[in-house]
Amino acid sequence: MTQQQNNSQDNGGSPSDEAGSIQYFAAQEKVYAKAVSGRFRTYKWAAMIICLAIYYFSPFLRWTRPGDTPDQAILIDLPSRRAYFFMIEIWPQEVYYITGILIFAAITLFFVTSLLGRVWCGYFCFQTVWTDLYMWVERLIQGDRNARMKLDKASWSFEWMWKKIATHICWLLIGLFTAGAFVFYFNDAPTLIRDIFDLNVSSTVLAFVFGLTMSTYIMAGFAREQVCTYMCPYARFQSAMFDKETLIIGYDETRGEPRGKKRGADSRDHLGDCVDCSLCVQVCPMGIDIRNGLQIQCIACGLCVDACDNVMEKVGSPKGLVRYDTEENLELRAQGHDPELHLIRPRTIYYTLLLSAIGLLMLGSLLMRPVLDVHAIHDRAPLFTLLSDGGIRNGYEIKILNKTHDEKSFALSVEGVEGARLAVQAADGSTIDNLKVAPDSVGHFRIFLTVNKKEAAKINGSADISFRAVDNATQNSDDVESVFITKTVQ
Repeated sequence: MTQQQNNSQDNGGSPSDEAGSIQYFAAQEKVYAKAVSGRFRTYKWAAMIICLAIYYFSPFLRWTRPGDTPDQAILIDLPSRRAYFFMIEIWPQEVYYITGILIFAAITLFFVTSLLGRVWCGYFCFQTVWTDLYMWVERLIQGDRNARMKLDKASWSFEWMWKKIATHICWLLIGLFTAGAFVFYFNDAPTLIRDIFDLNVSSTVLAFVFGLTMSTYIMAGFAREQVCTYMCPYARFQSAMFDKETLIIGYDETRGEPRGKKRGADSRDHLGDCVDCSLCVQVCPMGIDIRNGLQIQCIACGLCVDACDNVMEKVGSPKGLVRYDTEENLELRAQGHDPELHLIRPRTIYYTLLLSAIGLLMLGSLLMRPVLDVHAIHDRAPLFTLLSDGGIRNGYEIKILNKTHDEKSFALSVEGVEGARLAVQAADGSTIDNLKVAPDSVGHFRIFLTVNKKEAAKINGSADISFRAVDNATQNSDDVESVFITKTVQ
């Protein structure tokens, strides 16, 4: 800060220079990422193609399912309150499976980050994949970095108009296909496509398609690196998973500095290998200079490594001036020692044990997953009914979940009170020994439990009871606890 600016602040005015007021907040500069070829760019193309193929085509995978359920391998059926993943069927009562999957995915992300840094961000993140696709379309229509910069600075013309309009039309179409594919996961994909062509689509589907189209268009077309820098929380806490053995993108200062351009045959004798071409900055989708050290914006995509390796090959210097490496190895090389890579260390061991425990727990839960589940809800009003003969009657709603694909018949019994009589109120002709439940459905039964006057007198206000439902065909059973109430407790 100049003396004039210091004086201005001391006098209570806003700091200014000869050109006018200082801008404390600058507008976000647009990043014009240059195209680059190389090993990591090839990895990114492969990751993008695989991820997009999985996302767009998974809803069309078929899997035979019973009844009227769509024969779709991956489906979230909201009307039926089911989620299907190939042979796995998740009911609303089994939401803990979703929780387990999310926990497993989060710890896997932490584990991979501790080993390979932000490789998820650079190759597999949704924002990265779709931004790569949008940038590819932009280059295809408008040209590479210099051409796009020139086009943005040019005045309106026919070339400016058609290139801009064509770019945004392609972006919107990609957003539309992205939104459509997302909706397919909640509907039978072939049926919904047919309804779309027949103009027979609900307003809910149209609203989701419009919202997701616009969000994809904005995030991948305009926000881009700002999403990673300001919106994504992962960049903020990634350092908690890093240690000195984590692979990161690093610049070898001992080899590269002092940097400078080659001016003659012997002009590089006093310079490092970095020719200060700034290509590592130009190809970076985040617009950062990796030579300034690891930064929060770096997504470890490796494009700067490709750019630098290409330059080193041209000037006849060894590759790897910018490379994937660990902080520990950079320090070892600076001290003249051989680098070492330690994949097995306390942090990775902890993550491996935790992932193994969660994975085995979920696998065991799936393998021992019951096909019968019973729930009992006691009536709240009235809590009990006093009969004319002095007996006490309680009402319950019994829910029997039949998770098989066959119609089932169940016998219901109760334990906990002597001389109890069970009765069912059902319109389908079910009896207490023959409660019929359709395949892959929930049976709702109105049950009355009656205890005579003598036995009711032995109960001190309430008694714990247990209902048992037994499959008449397989003898599989499930118990649920409830309560029998004989008087109101003040």
